[in-house]
Order: sequence, then C-alpha cells, then structure tokens
Amino acid sequence: MDKIKDILQEFSEKLPKFSDGRIDYSNSDKAPVLTCFVKYQDKILLLKRSGKVRVYKGLWNTVAGYIDELCPVKNKALTELKEELGIAEDMIRQVKQGMPYEFHDKNARKTWIIFPFLVDLKKKPAIKLDWEHTEFKWIKLGQINRYNIVPNLDVTLKKVL
Repeated sequence: MDKIKDILQEFSEKLPKFSDGRIDYSNSDKAPVLTCFVKYQDKILLLKRSGKVRVYKGLWNTVAGYIDELCPVKNKALTELKEELGIAEDMIRQVKQGMPYEFHDKNARKTWIIFPFLVDLKKKPAIKLDWEHTEFKWIKLGQINRYNIVPNLDVTLKKVL
C-alpha cells in the first residue's frame, strides 16, 4: 500500500482530476494500472478490447484499469472485476497479487506501472461484458501468445503464476 500511496501522491499533485476526484492520466507519460487475470480451473479469461477504449483497440487483454484513487489496490481490482465482467467478490476463491513493475511502451508513449493480479474463481461465471470489450475467450495458460495481445501481457501473467 505504501508504494501505491507514494505513487498516487506524486501524480495527484501534478495531474488534473476528473470532477469525481479521480486522477486524469490522459496527458501523462506515466500511469499506474492494474492487470487482473481471471482464472477458472486451468484456463484464464481473455477479453478483446473495443474500439471505444483509449489505447490498444482490438487487442486481447484481461481486466485492467487505471489506479486513479487512493484505496487498497486489491479493492480497485475487485471493483474492476464487478464493473467489467459482473464478477462479485463471493465468486472468488483466492486473489494473488504479484510484484508491481514498470513497462515502457514506446508506441503508446507511456510508461505503465503495472500491478498484476490473479483471481481464481470458485465456479465458471456467466460473463457480462461492459463497453470496454467486445468478446471473451477462456484459454489454457500456455496459449496466451497465440492471440494478438496488448504489449507485455504474457510477461505480466508470468508475474502472478
């Protein structure tokens, strides 16, 4: 929590805010994000990003979001799961957090501070996609590189396995 608190304090002081108080990273060259892999048995869930998102349109990803408010990162991951897929906390067997790391994407011209998570589900849910995604697929762990994924998603997955 201290690392994210320090990061958010730094960004909060220099970046604009949305009307609800969240930090606006739109014009920042660096941003903290969470990447949350959803796992059921021996498969993970991939989500195809819609044309309405800001970056990585049409690429395969998982649940992800900006860390734009001061709260425990795990709570933010649970909120994103609920918003993007309709997965509630009582459907989760275990949440594992990997070590955060930085990744610079020269094409997006942004350095991402990635906080990776792996969420293991009790049972296979009925997925309810929001506007951020157009389709989903359950894939075996070793199949991630068969898809046109967002940069570094395979590396992020290894950090939580």
